[in-house]
Amino acid sequence: MSDRLAIDGGVPVRTKGWPAWPVHGEEEERLLLDVLRSGQWWSVGGQRVPEFEEAFARSQDARYAVCVTNGTAAIEIALRALGIGCGDEVIVPPYTFIATASSVLAVGATPVFADIEPGSLNIAPAAVEAAITDRTRAVIPVHIAGCPANMDGVLAVAEAHGLAVIEDAAQAHAAEWKGTKVGALGHCGTFSFQASKNLNAGEGGAIVTNRDDVADKCWSVHNVGRTRSGKWYEHHVLGGNFRMTEWQAAILLAQLARVPEQTERRTSNARILTEGLGPISGIITLPPDPRVTRHAYHLYVFRYDPSGFGSRGRDEFLRALNAEGVPCGAGYVPLYKEVVFQRKTAGVGAWCKAGRAVDYAASACPVCEQVCTDAVWLFQTQLLGEPSDMEDVVEAVARIQRVWASA
Repeated sequence: MSDRLAIDGGVPVRTKGWPAWPVHGEEEERLLLDVLRSGQWWSVGGQRVPEFEEAFARSQDARYAVCVTNGTAAIEIALRALGIGCGDEVIVPPYTFIATASSVLAVGATPVFADIEPGSLNIAPAAVEAAITDRTRAVIPVHIAGCPANMDGVLAVAEAHGLAVIEDAAQAHAAEWKGTKVGALGHCGTFSFQASKNLNAGEGGAIVTNRDDVADKCWSVHNVGRTRSGKWYEHHVLGGNFRMTEWQAAILLAQLARVPEQTERRTSNARILTEGLGPISGIITLPPDPRVTRHAYHLYVFRYDPSGFGSRGRDEFLRALNAEGVPCGAGYVPLYKEVVFQRKTAGVGAWCKAGRAVDYAASACPVCEQVCTDAVWLFQTQLLGEPSDMEDVVEAVARIQRVWASA
């Protein structure tokens, strides 16, 4: 194949498509029709939601799961269940989807950003400790891209300072830290079943925990403040209608059965990518911590060094790689740069007035800022391809490097 790049008019490395998502078949259809014909579409009194809650909790090594409307709601519910609100502070990473931090704002608390580790892209325990004040009540480690955070470090800091730990596992279905699935390693963990996620119902979420009291409080918040033993029109806490439908649970039951094989396929393909991309000058792969016994690979992330590519910038590399038939993206920006946090600093809008003033414009998380300029994302659907598809990815990256480095 000529080394004239596709972005310059050459023939792309691949024109073949990538695996379709979502993957579905007769079992999803059967379960949906069962719900349709049952006439029981609501979770109250239904069978599929409790059936999925039990199955999902078991799959994540947890005692309990509470299914909710989405992953964002799951974090808000967990915060409310743990009694976190106006004036409290919650430590979060800046390299994550906005819901991790906006959920903190939604309950009236104040997100405080702590920097990430350059290898895992997850929150750094030392940065968590440095961010603690007398108002800090909780920390939310995010298992970004499906890679478990350093839970030994996070839990040690949290225990030393009496903090609650809410794991944001939206991208980490089936991921393991030291042989135990993530989610219930802390006080509780939250998951998303949004359309892009490795376990998908279009929308949906769940909270998992090993603690009876946390499970009961989350159930109460998600069901309009009711209690399990109380009357229907008896509301004990401030909650909302965050209940999942029987339709979503039916799909999830079928999708859950696919997760083990899909996770193995993603893991195997990620290994091919790491072995192939690692030797390419200017590419920095991110092998997980040895304590990570299962990476969920919602994303395959590597870092890009322009010095290996003739000083061409990361965004130009993304355009070139996309042109070669390999979908890729740049990922996040530091969350504290989002407009909503500048509005919070300026007091524009309705915010809790009891919290410590935080100037988000002055926030500085240098590792996160660097990662946001050099990270390259490949997506979980690509990792469901064949080994030859991964070889195409490696060849496309190597081809760009050869051309640019020799220019």
